[in-house]
Amino acid sequence: MSDSLRARIEQYYATVPLLFADAEEFGSLRLFVPKGPGAPYYGGPSHAQPTTDGASAVTAADIARVRARQRELGVPEAFEWLAETAPTLRSRIEAAGLPVAERPLMALDPHHTVRLPPLPEGLTLRVLTADDPALPAALALPRLAFADEGTRVGSAGRKELSAVAEEMTADGTVAAIRPVIRAGRKTLIAALASDGTPLAVGHYHPANGTTEIGGIGTLPAARRQGLAAAVTAALVTHALEAGVNTVFLAYAQDAVARIYSRLGFRPAGSTFLIANQPARS
Repeated sequence: MSDSLRARIEQYYATVPLLFADAEEFGSLRLFVPKGPGAPYYGGPSHAQPTTDGASAVTAADIARVRARQRELGVPEAFEWLAETAPTLRSRIEAAGLPVAERPLMALDPHHTVRLPPLPEGLTLRVLTADDPALPAALALPRLAFADEGTRVGSAGRKELSAVAEEMTADGTVAAIRPVIRAGRKTLIAALASDGTPLAVGHYHPANGTTEIGGIGTLPAARRQGLAAAVTAALVTHALEAGVNTVFLAYAQDAVARIYSRLGFRPAGSTFLIANQPARS
């Protein structure tokens, strides 16, 4: 990863959570604390600091204080950081008893022309508005997709999607996301069936000309139709047209990386995070 790309990604990680969370400092660690309903954020080195290793001043006491605060808040003991920025932090987190996983990153080749792959007959792509009737199901879809990771066709379908959408409406998650979409801080795109049911979805949050594509998921029962690739391409196109010039994403499986590679994404370092920590959104 080039120094300039690393700086843009690191600055992005430092900026975007502050749209949805407050920052609390614990020595050289920072914890993002959500302001309202939604997926919890994480702790990590104080981002975008001009140090050789962002973990150089992190102590076991700092890590313990962050974990204690997370337990107090009732959120998972989650940490995430850019590997190249704080390469020694992994051993310190593991020494504290937390398992660390590596998540590779890919960045869009700026010289690559992104083309939307064809969709199966009857399906359409749509940018969802805050009042879109498909929004609750679109927000619920990643929960089913990430619970059954991979590209194989699964059993979870429309019935399960409707149930999760009802849960997320009842607990206030959908209501909390609507103003974020209205303010332009979150863009959701879905591949919809002819009856309006979202079959695949993804989102991005732009900040200072950079964005991470995230939440890409296909309803397990609707896999193997190229829907994730189509949604990813649509998100990239939308972001570029909105003035974003650096687009990156993370992946967990090689099969998924091959899809992104065909769309023009290239390896760009990696992040470390606590194994099995919940996805941020």
